[in-house]
Amino acid sequence: MEKDELVAAIVELEWKAFDKVENAGGRADCQNDWNTFSLMRKSQYLAWPEDLLASFYEDFLEANAKGWNLITEKYGRMMESTVPEEYEAIKEQLPSCSDKKRAIINQIAEIQVDWMEDFAKEYPNMAGNARSIRSLTDTPFNTSYETYLKGELMTYSDRTLGLYGKWIVKLKQENENLAKSIMNNTALLYGYKSLEAAEHAL
Repeated sequence: MEKDELVAAIVELEWKAFDKVENAGGRADCQNDWNTFSLMRKSQYLAWPEDLLASFYEDFLEANAKGWNLITEKYGRMMESTVPEEYEAIKEQLPSCSDKKRAIINQIAEIQVDWMEDFAKEYPNMAGNARSIRSLTDTPFNTSYETYLKGELMTYSDRTLGLYGKWIVKLKQENENLAKSIMNNTALLYGYKSLEAAEHAL
């Protein structure tokens, strides 16, 4: 598949999985909002290289074949920080995550959190419409960017996480900011001419 086709296929798989997520408080409003979901997820995946997209697409197909919902897992992982008591009751249902994998994820997240903080300084209005950044701000009603990212990374296969980690290091070495790239995609998909135009409009 071409890159745009891969992005669309992944977002469609995610939406179908997201639709099946069962929340303790009942169905969430965002589970009925395809337009926002699609736009936000496309913003992320359009920034990814094709080999990473292809690997994660395979992750999703493999999980589906086993009857496993990666989106349910992602939200379950986040509970470790947002509602730790409830997490204790469900953690045994989740795939094991080795200390080595957690260490790699923490290193990746540290880079990406720094990028998001840099972005927030440059584009405070855009950042103000996004999640709070660090896990220290987590509550049962607020999931930070850091916690969401870690939850997502934990659902990646070792193959996909390896590709992702190498790519993040490469971006850092090249002084690129992935958070800015993703937010630029968001602005363009919302119809703004540029990230700067979106910042001034908010």
